[in-house]
Formats: sequence, C-alpha cells, structure tokens
Amino acid sequence: MEKKLTKSSNKLLAGVCAGIAEYFGWEVTLTRILYVVLSMFIAGFPGIILYLILMLIMPEKQ
Repeated sequence: MEKKLTKSSNKLLAGVCAGIAEYFGWEVTLTRILYVVLSMFIAGFPGIILYLILMLIMPEKQ
C-alpha cells in the first residue's frame, strides 16, 4: 500500500501538522511545536503562508 500525505483527523487547526507527523512517523505534539518555532524564528510570515497553502492542497484522509 502506497503511503500518501493527507490531513489527519487528529486536528488542532486543520490537521496539516498532524498529517505530516503521521506520514513520517513523528510525535504530533513535537511536530506542531517545531513548526511553530521554525515559523516564528526562521521563516516568520512565510511559515503562515505555507501552512495555508498546505491546508488547501492536502487531501482529507479517507
């Protein structure tokens, strides 16, 4: 079975970070914290835009 990147049903906002964590087998909470920290201190505003783009293009889990 092929692994696909999808939004998770374990949603806090839109399920993007949880979907990424499930795809790579990472801890969901740590993935969310890492994304927020990287967005704030490294990327800033582009991190928010990236999240919004992923929210729109990632399919829902079926």
